[in-house]
Amino acid sequence: MFRKVLVANRGEIAIRVFRTLRELGIGSVGVYSEVDRDAPFVAYADEAFLIGPGPAAESYLKYERIIETAVRAGAQAVHPGYGFLAENATFARACAAAGLVFIGPSPEAIDAMGSKIQARALMDAAGVPIVPGVTDAVETIADARVVAEAIGYPVAVKAAAGGGGKGFRVALTADELEDAFEGARREAEKFFADTVVYLERYLPNPRHVEIQILADGHGNCIWLGERDCSVQRRHQKLVEETPSPVVSDGLRARMGDASVRAARAVDYVSAGTLEYLVSGEEFFFLEMNTRIQVEHTVTEMAVGIDLVREQVRIAAGEPLSLAQDAVQPRGHAFECRINAEDATKRFLPSPALITAYREPSGPGIRVDSGVRAGTRIAEIYDPMVAKLIVWDVDRESARRRMLRALDEYVVEGPATLIPFHKWLFGLDEFIAGGACHDELARLADAPTPLPESGRTPLGGAAFSAAETEPQIVRDFTAEVDGRRIGVRLSMPASQAGGAGPAQARSTKTRTKHSAGSGKPGQPTEAVTTPMQGTVLRVLVRQGQEVAEGDVICIVEAMKMENEVAAHRAGVVRTLSVTEGQSVDADQVIAIVS
Repeated sequence: MFRKVLVANRGEIAIRVFRTLRELGIGSVGVYSEVDRDAPFVAYADEAFLIGPGPAAESYLKYERIIETAVRAGAQAVHPGYGFLAENATFARACAAAGLVFIGPSPEAIDAMGSKIQARALMDAAGVPIVPGVTDAVETIADARVVAEAIGYPVAVKAAAGGGGKGFRVALTADELEDAFEGARREAEKFFADTVVYLERYLPNPRHVEIQILADGHGNCIWLGERDCSVQRRHQKLVEETPSPVVSDGLRARMGDASVRAARAVDYVSAGTLEYLVSGEEFFFLEMNTRIQVEHTVTEMAVGIDLVREQVRIAAGEPLSLAQDAVQPRGHAFECRINAEDATKRFLPSPALITAYREPSGPGIRVDSGVRAGTRIAEIYDPMVAKLIVWDVDRESARRRMLRALDEYVVEGPATLIPFHKWLFGLDEFIAGGACHDELARLADAPTPLPESGRTPLGGAAFSAAETEPQIVRDFTAEVDGRRIGVRLSMPASQAGGAGPAQARSTKTRTKHSAGSGKPGQPTEAVTTPMQGTVLRVLVRQGQEVAEGDVICIVEAMKMENEVAAHRAGVVRTLSVTEGQSVDADQVIAIVS
């Protein structure tokens, strides 16, 4: 077994791996950027090393520096977590060349499954169902039109090196194909430095279901049940659960068997996940994630094993600790991604300082986080604050437990998805096992208050964005005839004054964002950015006539592209941003009159 392992990641996943290493008696080495100098994961590591400035390209993606640090620290292995270098075959090869064990699959397996085109061909040959489409690169829009006509609309244009919803565009009709094709190529180049895309048939409203596998170097390969990840917006997962409410026992077994065939087809060793699109009793290969996933936690809760521990043991040359017949999932588990995003503003990122923080606890509750009060959620990294995971004996019990945990969770400072999750878990469609595609699409497409769900979670107030300023919750207690009575008063922050002690979980409501509502004193013709970020693309020119809703520019913040649209029809009189420019929240980018 290893004596010391470097974790090439940050935040909650770094702490998650450190905990397993500590239980195994293995020393942990952390690496951090200048922005993360005071982050909790840095303090948790047995030892930690600065590797560069804040931008990931200058720190967490500098694999040569990470390898030098591992050698300097005397580590024998490197765990990449997820994201950053986790699926980088060049990094895995460089680790081996430096005498370090890469805790993950072989570079060859990463390469094979990293290209969506090659992976589709491999899966087809292995007898794993694939979505109708092509397995060759589509290089021009003319070629794309020919392919689309052959497979039929709607079509999905996908980056060959893509993942996590990046480099993915849908064309419902021929008129939309060019925008989808160009958008997918642009995003693929930005995030993966690879413009290769391909086309496949788009399946409207399928379920997104994945199978967790484990394979060792002794020929053993098992699957550990499925996770349903269908609750998404912009192809980014929001909630995961196991088991899936729509997967039958027969379908589950067929998907598990196909996943083992898929792993064997590329001589896979380590933990990995096969992702599928499910429609009725049919399933189609989507991609393979050659790493531990964000949502691995729900499988751990249901199966009762530590997947990271299995990864470490496998990388050390040990066999799997369990056989297929020993895998007996029980109960039901949910995971909510607690992101620093505002669901009432098209899920815009909300980087800010966390001023108060308290995690829920109790039976069946797990929180994987990398923050505390005083932690700043930086705009240059992923907006995840934490993962909230619950388990109970069945789906309805687990749902109610999640509502209780969400009600206890305190995060003050940034807007988070906690109010959104409370609303979602109270929707009748979600309670019935639905994926809520239509509801989420509406929230993602326009700044909208969360609608009333018809259910108020465990006595809590339904979330609304109708107020014009933050609301502070104050708690009072009194005794009447010896009976203790609690009174909760919600009031605008400006009126709170000294009206009693503030409850730790003060609730902030927010107004619907309009691109024309910036700071006081700005002209009503001003188009402003709702978030801090970088201008990725400017889509208009000065003097151009625009309609209400036309996109002025695309601002990237926290790895997400956000469209800033005109709030009125008119002519662009002033355009004050250029591509690549950094902008602040509420900064004027154009004047439309």
